[in-house]
Amino acid sequence: MNNLLLQLTDRGLYCSPGDFYVDPWAPVDRAVITHAHSDHARWGSARYLVAAPGLAITRRRLGSDTEIVPLDYGKPTDRNGVRISLHPAGHILGSAQVRIEHRGEVWVVSGDYKRDDDPTCAPFEPVRCHTFITEATFGLPIYRWPPAAEVFAEINAWWRANQQAGKASVLFAYALGKAQRLLAGVDQTIGPIYAHGAVQAVNDLYRASGVPLPETRYAGEAPRDTDWSQALIIAPTSARDTPWLRRFGRISDGFASGWMRVRGQRRRRSVDRGFVLSDHVDWPGLMLAVRETGAERVFVTHGYTAVVARWLSEQGLEAHPLETRFDGDEEEEGEGADHESGHE
Repeated sequence: MNNLLLQLTDRGLYCSPGDFYVDPWAPVDRAVITHAHSDHARWGSARYLVAAPGLAITRRRLGSDTEIVPLDYGKPTDRNGVRISLHPAGHILGSAQVRIEHRGEVWVVSGDYKRDDDPTCAPFEPVRCHTFITEATFGLPIYRWPPAAEVFAEINAWWRANQQAGKASVLFAYALGKAQRLLAGVDQTIGPIYAHGAVQAVNDLYRASGVPLPETRYAGEAPRDTDWSQALIIAPTSARDTPWLRRFGRISDGFASGWMRVRGQRRRRSVDRGFVLSDHVDWPGLMLAVRETGAERVFVTHGYTAVVARWLSEQGLEAHPLETRFDGDEEEEGEGADHESGHE
């Protein structure tokens, strides 16, 4: 990526004319952040630019003393003649694509994104550009997401069946983003909803940011005689196989992730049920996103980079894999410092 508007360095993607980095993985003077997951928002830089809706969760990630500048979606700012604007990515609250324009050339860095409906964050917005840097976490044709309404119907039915069997329903998901999407989609009339401490802390930030969520009770403060058999408990995946789960007695556990699309993944993760719900783009959505940008050149990062780059090249685009340190995974990444028993 030499002599290009963005260059890959040992600290991350660097814009030389603007003297800033996008989602750097080492401390820098100026960082533009796509979203608050830990592989994209790393502590230690002097100054951060983030989308305004994600200010609160980014500040929780990076610390109250960190200099963080919020920018409204679509509002441009100038840095040394480079025009920067942030546009909704649909991944989590405050997630953004970074549009960079210099001397008539436009690049867009997608960060993590999805195209499915999600009431907890602004929907994905296609942005025209000459060069597009896209994620490819689920960049294989097998990854095609079912309608979210169908997935939530499955979750609701599982919860009701567990109630009849006298089991607590424990649903594992990212504490930041996925957990809140689950809360917004389940039928809250079925029973009480409890949250692990890491999830509850993020729920509070979402509510404070104006995102309506159903009531959740903090599981750590529940009375000893709580009837867990009627409850849905949302927890980070790091809580699996920990003493924290013992308080619920008999349980049925589930995992909400795009990885559940592949046969055998539920068994590998040792859960009773898998629900195909991802906060990343699937194969058809990725292909559509690339087309809608109108980009002539595409760099593909984290995930099935070689597969996607080869496919796009066969479609007549200039496409290249790009080795970054983003993981794009849907396993828990330690979404907060709220620990209950051992490790979250």
